[in-house]
Amino acid sequence: MRVVLQRVSRASVSVDHQVVGQIGPGVCLLVGFSPRDAMDQVNWMADKVVNLRIFEDEKGKLNLSLLDVEGEVLVVSQFTLYGDCVKGRRPSFTDAAPPDVAVELYDAFVEALRARVPVVRTGVFGAHMEVELVNHGPVTLIIESTGRVSG
Repeated sequence: MRVVLQRVSRASVSVDHQVVGQIGPGVCLLVGFSPRDAMDQVNWMADKVVNLRIFEDEKGKLNLSLLDVEGEVLVVSQFTLYGDCVKGRRPSFTDAAPPDVAVELYDAFVEALRARVPVVRTGVFGAHMEVELVNHGPVTLIIESTGRVSG
């Protein structure tokens, strides 16, 4: 499981020029899955995302988590995070989970986040989406769960 996390002032996702999800301050998560991912990675990632100290405290230090600041979450599925660009000029997506596997993991990840954070919005799995965001900081992290388990 691979997540690109961006701390945002605001973010939205649209399908067919209609906003389907939007948030205020919090994090925008671009999420991709591999065929090797399982629920352990989903739960580990949800815990990691909500507890990362990526928000400033009163002294300007990154000491506060999403939970501490009561931030919101926008989750966008993105199989292209598993694009392999080593050979040729067209990315290969053989490392991405097939849609039927990925949608189950995506739905489970969204539910795991909703169990931890009051405001979680999403895009539409498998749809062509337009994502708009204001990256605050900027703070952008790439998080991988490969080989990780919850606990």
